[in-house]
Amino acid sequence: MLLLTGEYQHVVDGKGRVLVSNKLRNQIDADEHGSNFYLVLGANGVLCLYPERYFEQIVLSVAPGATAPDEAVAFERISFALASKIELDGQGRILLSDKLRKRAGLKDDITLVGVRDHIELWNSEDWEQYLSDHMGQYQKQMTQARQFVLQKQHKEL
Repeated sequence: MLLLTGEYQHVVDGKGRVLVSNKLRNQIDADEHGSNFYLVLGANGVLCLYPERYFEQIVLSVAPGATAPDEAVAFERISFALASKIELDGQGRILLSDKLRKRAGLKDDITLVGVRDHIELWNSEDWEQYLSDHMGQYQKQMTQARQFVLQKQHKEL
């Protein structure tokens, strides 16, 4: 199971490369999930980095007949066209093409965020704004989740 966590600030260098920190990479079991990645424009317009085997499971899990045929074709066409299989260079960096950076609206100061099964690449300013906008909701959900776990543990005693 993947459980990617943390936030890591980086700068896109002059050649369009960004470091994927060791702290994030070390959370991925290369034997189970592969050592390469797929770079994908996510459903919410955020650029996402998926471990290769995990991404393959996602795109292959859309079964024919599960959606309308034209929706399935569109999903398959777009998900494969906009995905790029990438390898980290010797220093742990990935190359972000100008076209992809433009589609995702990425500038030079970015934050990589571990989000369970993938890594999201955010403009650092946008990430801080997202946190500000959603912190109250997060705190409420965290309190509810903790109360649920505590109640469950209490019942087991």
